[in-house]
Amino acid sequence: MLYLYYAFLKEKLIILITINSIGFVIESAYLTIFMIYATKESRAFTTKLLVVFNVLSLAMIVGCTYSFVREKSRPKIVGWICAVFSVSVFAAPLSIMRQVIKTKSVEFMPFSLSFFLTICSVVWFFYGFLISDYYIAAPNILGFAFGLMQMGLYFVYKNKNAIKQHNQPSNESYETKVHDIISVELKSSLDKKLDNGLENESKKLDLEIVVLDCEEQVAGIAVIQSH
Repeated sequence: MLYLYYAFLKEKLIILITINSIGFVIESAYLTIFMIYATKESRAFTTKLLVVFNVLSLAMIVGCTYSFVREKSRPKIVGWICAVFSVSVFAAPLSIMRQVIKTKSVEFMPFSLSFFLTICSVVWFFYGFLISDYYIAAPNILGFAFGLMQMGLYFVYKNKNAIKQHNQPSNESYETKVHDIISVELKSSLDKKLDNGLENESKKLDLEIVVLDCEEQVAGIAVIQSH
């Protein structure tokens, strides 16, 4: 958004306007998909960030530059602001790089993202250099450096990540073990119930035998008394 505003101030930067407009549409689609599937807390947090940085900050920059800055100086001031925000964007992956070093895993830092970040920085650097716009060229030097660092970390830790995944049990083997454990537990439980059932049946038969014996004895006594 800032570079769109900067391009409108500079004029004749059709490429910058076109590319950033396309990027704005794509990023809006990403955010829409995220908002649909994110949790309630994540949606609330993301909404706050969007309001603060994309609405209030942009409105403040546009309002201040139009109210307090002369027309000839506006591109320079906005260019500096764009450069600062670009540096912060390129510095953001430092947290991911720290996580890669700490966990020795590149699970959350795909190579394609680092590669295209580097290519993008190189292209924008030469574009800014060729049109003598150092507000575009300068921040991309940092982006190029961070892109190379990320790719370097990827090649250092990618094999360790593969070894880690190899050592971890697969879902299939885990499910098989769980199934075996459950089967053993069920069999043991059924055996206990069966044993208890047989024991109860045995007791029931013994009781019936005792009752029959008693009935026979009573019948015998009755016969004797009748004689």
